[in-house]
Amino acid sequence: MAGTIKTDICIIGAGSGGLSVAAGAAQMGARVVLIEKGLMGGDCLNFGCVPSKALLAAGHAAHVQRHSDIFGIEPVPPKVDWKKVRAHVKGVIAAIEPNDSVERFESLGVAVIQQHARFLSPAEVQAGDTKIQAKYFVIATGSTPFVPPIDGLDKTPYWTNETVFDNDQPIDHLLVIGGGPIGMEMAQAHRRLGCKVTVIEMAKALAKDDPEATALVLDRLRAEGLDIREETALKSVALTDTGISATVEKDGKQEVITGSHLLVAVGRRANIAGLDLDKAGVKTERGAVTVDDHLKTSNRRIFAIGDVTGGLQFTHMAGYDAGIVIRQMLFKMFWTKVDHRAVPWVTYTDPELAQIGLTEAQAEKELGAGNYQVLRWHFDENDRAQAERRTDGLMKAIVDKKGRALGCTLVGAHAGDLLLPWIMAVQNRQKMSTLASLIAPYPTLSEVTKRTAGSYFTPSLFSERTRKVVRFLMKLI
Repeated sequence: MAGTIKTDICIIGAGSGGLSVAAGAAQMGARVVLIEKGLMGGDCLNFGCVPSKALLAAGHAAHVQRHSDIFGIEPVPPKVDWKKVRAHVKGVIAAIEPNDSVERFESLGVAVIQQHARFLSPAEVQAGDTKIQAKYFVIATGSTPFVPPIDGLDKTPYWTNETVFDNDQPIDHLLVIGGGPIGMEMAQAHRRLGCKVTVIEMAKALAKDDPEATALVLDRLRAEGLDIREETALKSVALTDTGISATVEKDGKQEVITGSHLLVAVGRRANIAGLDLDKAGVKTERGAVTVDDHLKTSNRRIFAIGDVTGGLQFTHMAGYDAGIVIRQMLFKMFWTKVDHRAVPWVTYTDPELAQIGLTEAQAEKELGAGNYQVLRWHFDENDRAQAERRTDGLMKAIVDKKGRALGCTLVGAHAGDLLLPWIMAVQNRQKMSTLASLIAPYPTLSEVTKRTAGSYFTPSLFSERTRKVVRFLMKLI
């Protein structure tokens, strides 16, 4: 494809956000050009959400074999074939790939250009031999792993989430740098697949989540044999004759930890290099594209969505952003703004860790003591959890003085799936009476939501005042 194309919308990046804009806009009648220099589907399909959950599933299968004795079944040591594990991960990606393929999007009427894109001016982009002039542009180039300037790392082989899923060989001892969601998920998956794993985290592991909830996760991970070094600084790494050495420091004392492989998982950075954003009049800050509440850049004809804005880096966030910009570009709904009040996130360790809205610490900081209430319900009080021996879980709901949902922290089996009613409750400021009055099927983990919401009424329902009223009413019969 060469020459100049004039179109309605030009999207740079075929990850979750870019594909959502392209599919939606094209099917609603807009002329769309989609530019992607790498793999269709972006990070989520090829290096992130999909392969990581596939690897976690493999680890879960191995874990079940080891611990089936709790159900009266003879446990067996799992025999892990890493080539077949890799084939499983790649097979899951391949099964989803057609939904994100060039062929599918061309069938929707999208012109797909597989080239690097760069702005020539505020209204024109170059992609290979093609120039694209559009009424609107959408920057959806996502993010890539951030590799910190660790002494010796440039001379040491290491993985990131973009390369770790290509491994098909046994791992003796995996050193994981970073105790965030990616690091902890990969640490547990590899541990369950038979590797020794050490996690090195300079602060607290899973620090963005509720400490009471993360304690349950970390206790489980340590019980499974993970060595989690928190508040530990990584000073240097080196390649040795026997593998990799990492020099760490805690409380002024240094130690050398040796491993066979190294995974760097310390965060991500926005993909803006080579876009020539200055020629388009697009401002950046701290390495990410600057946007307003409408996801517009400093160039009013150019939007930016997803990770490239430096905000919440979730696939579902990019999809949400896509809907915001489609409404503005196609239907001129320029009043449409982002609302991050009810953005959920999940860490897919076992147990899972899910969050929506305010945590307890955030409620204390933003509202002050006495202006909110914490409701708790433990999984060991749920019959389905008992039947499946998955009782290490907790739900914490944050409500205001009127019993309206402000947030929910959930740790336990299938926490991500159980979070949905609380997303609705936080988004719509529903009262606990709405959730407490639901009929939950028995026995299911979903009863935890009903019980948590119902606990809001326990103090008044079973109070001395209520007992007096009931006794009085009974005398009238």
